Amino acid sequence: MLINASTNHPLRQPLFRALWIASIASSIGTWMQNVGGVWLMTSLTPSPLMVALMQTATSLPVFLVGLPAGALADIVDRRRLLLFWQAWMLLVAILLAVVTFLNVTTPWLLLGLTFALGLGAAMNAPAWQAIIPELVSRADLPTAVTVNSAGFNVARALGPALGGIIVAAAGPGAVFLLNAASFVGVILVIYSWKRSPRKNALPTERTIGAIRAGIRYLKYSPALRTVLVRTGVFIICGSALWALLPLVAKQMGLGSFGYGVLLGCIGLGAVTGAFVLPRVRQKVSTDLLIVSATVVFASSTLALAYLRNLGLLYVALVAAGLAWIAIMSSFNVATQLAVPTWVQARSLGVYQLVFQGGLAIGSAIWGLTAEHFGNSAALSGAAIGLVVGLIAALPYRLIASEKLDLTPSLHWPEPVVAIELNPEEGPVLITIEYRIDPERSHDFAEAMHALSRVRRRDGAIRWSLWKDTALPNRYLETYVVESWAEHLRQHERMTVADLGEEARVRAFHIGDKPPLVSHLIYAHDTHGVR
Repeated sequence: MLINASTNHPLRQPLFRALWIASIASSIGTWMQNVGGVWLMTSLTPSPLMVALMQTATSLPVFLVGLPAGALADIVDRRRLLLFWQAWMLLVAILLAVVTFLNVTTPWLLLGLTFALGLGAAMNAPAWQAIIPELVSRADLPTAVTVNSAGFNVARALGPALGGIIVAAAGPGAVFLLNAASFVGVILVIYSWKRSPRKNALPTERTIGAIRAGIRYLKYSPALRTVLVRTGVFIICGSALWALLPLVAKQMGLGSFGYGVLLGCIGLGAVTGAFVLPRVRQKVSTDLLIVSATVVFASSTLALAYLRNLGLLYVALVAAGLAWIAIMSSFNVATQLAVPTWVQARSLGVYQLVFQGGLAIGSAIWGLTAEHFGNSAALSGAAIGLVVGLIAALPYRLIASEKLDLTPSLHWPEPVVAIELNPEEGPVLITIEYRIDPERSHDFAEAMHALSRVRRRDGAIRWSLWKDTALPNRYLETYVVESWAEHLRQHERMTVADLGEEARVRAFHIGDKPPLVSHLIYAHDTHGVR
């Protein structure tokens, strides 16, 4: 497989390269596991719903723990976090292999252990994706994400076919054991990583506070919300192809190897797409690329519903794989480039929550539909839903974030403090006094409300703008943050891209001196009277 010069650049970083190779091996094990697990379920029960719930068991954990996983990855040592959850998945995979070899597996036990593996993957994913910017420069980030996707899809192309062969030759237990072994390589590479600890004089965020900060950022970040809405709209219907593919394979009389080949076709298309996409993105917008790829994926889903000629079906699934990576890599890159470093893992956790949660819910919906109306009807409904979803997503155009400079601006001066403060003391009230030409008050208010989104996004729990009744040219901006430490974090969270909003507001100020900034902390009476 040839890799062009631009794609090869992140692979020149030894640690990125080692993690990339280890992750490919682990992903091959995961895809082998998926084939073995689904095929084992089809032998344990004929219920389409139970088979479709295998996808739900894999995806549901992200829906449940995606945001806490992202918060933890932003506030604790990511290296240790990755080591813990890789070890968790290793132990669960060993347990699954043992119960399978002992022939004591039941449909619900299989679902439970699959859920436990999914939980490990859900807690691992935000930290795994968030370390990429630590290993490569921001300029190389889109290429690194594409290379990661290519590696994942190499595994998708090889894993299912290998899984099918091993299931046919030695049974699902052997596949589960090999998957356990695949985690060992990742653990060894991460253990050898000498990660430099991040130095910060501020106390570490608490998990609940970090989760609230992540939700607050999402609420006031239009670029991030857009990516999540578009992802959710697509994945609810896009999940049908993945959930019902094993049932179609069984309906066609294909064995585990044949099912693996079908998955391999999707992987082949995804690998091809990973190397075609950089050129395509130079010629078309991200929105047009996603729309075109969604139409292709919908057509492939419809083809799976009715095509029974294997040659034509292989072609349709290759096209599905190409469309899939075009859509998902676009959403993934848009998520990473839309947020600054301090909230990156949390944003990726929310992205994974929407993606895997939609996959879990969609798989259950389409599995239930197939159980009552048949596979073809369910797949046809999903294909129609994909096209309708494009129309519903029209108001949510992806905001190009590649040119946003989200590095910390660090332009706010340190607050003047004449008393001893506990970092966790609060809440804190910040006031900023402006002198404004009354004739421009309407434009000033509009600029201030735009700036208020930045204040709220970075930590303010309340924000207000006040007008002095005695002095029409005097305006007071006020906002409240939970603690002194949280306000100091606001100083670190302002980015270069935010300077434009702040400069727009400051341009209205007509005083001889800069706007007057004051910091007030809540006064707690020593006798408990407030």
